[in-house]
Amino acid sequence: MRIMGLDFGSVTVGVAISDSLLLTAQGIEVIRRKQENKLRQTLARLEELISDYEVEKIVLGYPKHLNNSIGERAVKAEEFAEKLRKRTGLEVILWDERLTTVAAHQVLDQDGVHYKDKAKVVDKIAAVLILQGYLDYYNFQKNQTT
Repeated sequence: MRIMGLDFGSVTVGVAISDSLLLTAQGIEVIRRKQENKLRQTLARLEELISDYEVEKIVLGYPKHLNNSIGERAVKAEEFAEKLRKRTGLEVILWDERLTTVAAHQVLDQDGVHYKDKAKVVDKIAAVLILQGYLDYYNFQKNQTT
């Protein structure tokens, strides 16, 4: 089993995949679209990746505000989650992603990535951080019950 992590943005979706042991997350790609509401090709590409990597669950970043309230981006994530559920038949977990983009920028800064190149990969790194957070939680919970 593998789990897919997604960082859903207005025109990009960062994609990460877990290893088969569900221990680590690896960035796969950034899917780009020309308009925010044009999701057909994005969903088709995600279906291809789900098939290629034998994904059984999706973790979707849920961008709550720092005060824990739900804003426009979180509502769009909820809508995208529902589309993913209907299209793939997989469980989609909304995972709190507060500050993951900030953390992704910090990782890229530490690695010395030029600011012009950050835009190409920051969403993929954010997807890795979202998925890794979920995997750490999942494994902690699993270890608590055994």
